[in-house]
Amino acid sequence: MCAHVLVAEDDPKQAELLRRYLEREGHEVLVVHDGRSAIDEARRVDPDLVVLDVMMPGADGLDVCRVLRAESDLPILMLTARSTEDDLLLGLDLGADDYVAKPYSPRELMARVRTLLRRTRRSPEADRQVFQVGDLLVDPVRHTVTAANTPVDCTLAEFRIIETMAAEPERVFTRRQLLERIHGFDRFITARTVDVHVMNLRKKIEPDPRRPVRLLTVYGVGYKLTCA
Repeated sequence: MCAHVLVAEDDPKQAELLRRYLEREGHEVLVVHDGRSAIDEARRVDPDLVVLDVMMPGADGLDVCRVLRAESDLPILMLTARSTEDDLLLGLDLGADDYVAKPYSPRELMARVRTLLRRTRRSPEADRQVFQVGDLLVDPVRHTVTAANTPVDCTLAEFRIIETMAAEPERVFTRRQLLERIHGFDRFITARTVDVHVMNLRKKIEPDPRRPVRLLTVYGVGYKLTCA
């Protein structure tokens, strides 16, 4: 699975390590060392994946994530030395699809890269059906969501959640089930990650996110998607 990967890492040694491991997996790698260059190169080459360090000069990784996510749904994997849960969730809130906390195992990082790339390269057989739940349409082929005929921009993780739930409307999904759908089994990811994605989805698909009618909480269990 060869992919074009943009690595934004200001530490030259870390950047070179990432390059070597990614090239060993067969990927084409472009490395930049500051946030401004990361934005410029992402716009120029349209990579399959961005591996983005949080602490960078020019513009930090969170700012870069915010800009890139406003322009596209390309997968973003963040690297962060900020290990508190709130810091990690902030990256997800801005639209990152996954994160790895430093210091990290290169093997773990490559596994995360493979998982993200698999999610973006689905087989045609898996993508034939368009799901409709009330006035919400989820199209896996075109990777689009519309609510009341209004296009909805979703991150990769948000799309995986809404796609999973739209395939089985009215079914109650636990947070763990949704986590396994968007991240696979990963003991380092917490259930609160799902809450952040759901909160962001409600801002996009609900007439009033404070009083959701589509994406509902089932207290003590999880979430379900229902006809509005």
